[in-house]
Amino acid sequence: MQHTIATALLIVSALLGSTVAMAQSRLPPATPESVGMSTARLAVLDAGIQAEIAQGRVAGVVVAVARHGKLVYEKAYGFADLDTREALRVDHLFRLYSMTKAVASVALLRLYEQGKFQLDDPLERYIPEFRDLKVYAGQDANGKPLLEDMKRKPTVLDAFRHTLGLASGVGQHPVDLLYREHGLSMGALDSLSDEMHKLAGVPLRYQPGEQWVYGLGHDVQAYLVELFSGMPYADYLQREIFTPLGMHDTVFGVPPALAPRFARVYASNPDGGLQAQQGDAYARYTDHAFATLSLSGSTGDYLRFAQMLLNKGELDGVRILGRKTVELMARNWLPASIPSINGAGPAAQGWGLGVSVIIDDLAYGHLGSAGAFGWSGAASTFFTVDPAEDLTYVIMAQKMPTDAGLRNTVENLIYQALVE
Repeated sequence: MQHTIATALLIVSALLGSTVAMAQSRLPPATPESVGMSTARLAVLDAGIQAEIAQGRVAGVVVAVARHGKLVYEKAYGFADLDTREALRVDHLFRLYSMTKAVASVALLRLYEQGKFQLDDPLERYIPEFRDLKVYAGQDANGKPLLEDMKRKPTVLDAFRHTLGLASGVGQHPVDLLYREHGLSMGALDSLSDEMHKLAGVPLRYQPGEQWVYGLGHDVQAYLVELFSGMPYADYLQREIFTPLGMHDTVFGVPPALAPRFARVYASNPDGGLQAQQGDAYARYTDHAFATLSLSGSTGDYLRFAQMLLNKGELDGVRILGRKTVELMARNWLPASIPSINGAGPAAQGWGLGVSVIIDDLAYGHLGSAGAFGWSGAASTFFTVDPAEDLTYVIMAQKMPTDAGLRNTVENLIYQALVE
């Protein structure tokens, strides 16, 4: 498959020089004290990350923190490659995995602002293949799936908030197994239209609106972006988000020309150390654009995206979304019957239009603020937008699966540096 126009433009831009791109993408710098943070306390963050690396829990980490719209902290620690001992830099590129999702939601919300759809529109209006979906209702004595009719039609809102009925295809639920039998995996799908066609051929995992299950709903969003805009999804992101925001390092997959700028991916080995991922399955997304995953980028680029959201849709005079739209995106949209995304645990986090939202900062279990929103990626990438503190930060590593302990440690050490 040929590179999209967007991917080609991004590669050319990046090849002009990472130093130039980094300078263009950085937020204006400020001293910690000028924005109510402590230099001495940020040194505790330095020590905490160095300890994680020294103990072999992660190869390297980049952290960027902005408060009141100013960059107060941007540092790289450890290694991009443990074998070559290449030091990690702030301009290294990272596979974003599910941090792609928030970008997809912003893209579709731009079209929402143009009146292309309403949140309560039934999806079958735009994806006719979804008209007669069935719902998994268990198995008969022979292991054959039992199916039932939908109690209600899934809506665009369901696609935003993971209540559509879709599975992820990576678990062990019987519907996940059906997904894999039908080629519904990110490593096998050819396109968004191919995915919609195949989704129509398998049952929903649950009745729409009755559960929160982390599934493929964001690819439904990306398909709608193509439908409403009349453009390939990748090209739309380039024109409407990346170029306006100066996100010069954001690309799909791992373009060969940029491969030297990527940090290597690691996983924990049986001895508790780190082992390098062999091959690079993420490279296929260089010319297969999806919304469940597929984007890569630098810490500085994603911080610009996050700062735009913190600014209620605007950055450096460029408006991506209206203020009310960002407020809509960042509220908890889960119905009362679904207390949170935490399952049987404390009701700490809800889900907005493409992002998690802290609904109870005490139940969250570590430092944070009610109303803070963001999400993570499978290779230990994280972003948070905290309106209460006028704070945003991005944490980038390349460790599979996502290391929640690393996030919690770094997050606490960022928040403890707030003094005003």
